[in-house]
Amino acid sequence: MWYSRTLYIKPLEMTVFARVSRSFLRGLNHKLSGFLSTSHKACKNSFSQQQRTFIQMRTVLKVVDNSGAKKVMCIQALKGKKSARLRDTIVASVKEAHPNGRVKKGKVVYGVVVRAAMQRGRYDGGEVKFDDNAVVLVDKQG
Repeated sequence: MWYSRTLYIKPLEMTVFARVSRSFLRGLNHKLSGFLSTSHKACKNSFSQQQRTFIQMRTVLKVVDNSGAKKVMCIQALKGKKSARLRDTIVASVKEAHPNGRVKKGKVVYGVVVRAAMQRGRYDGGEVKFDDNAVVLVDKQG
């Protein structure tokens, strides 16, 4: 999520050199505002062009079921693939868990990717992508 930051310049108190300082500050403020707007656009463009990649080894995913796990880290994508996408099965290790849940921290589990940040094309020409990566834990048979 992008938060914009604004630079505020406090005006100087009136001094003997009021005319000189006012004209100087107006010019400085004008130059700073141009600099800030160009740097803001450059940062915004770099964030919008952030590359979304496959779910690969050491990717942390959110768990969206009632198993008791909060976050898992991908160990391997199944079916001989190097990486996983939407609807693929992965092997993962539980990194965070609820204290009273069925799954404990450190346990190796299987999961199906239900939300992926990388876009996936559909047959009708549309694309599906989400803001985060999420998984549902399943047993070994699926």
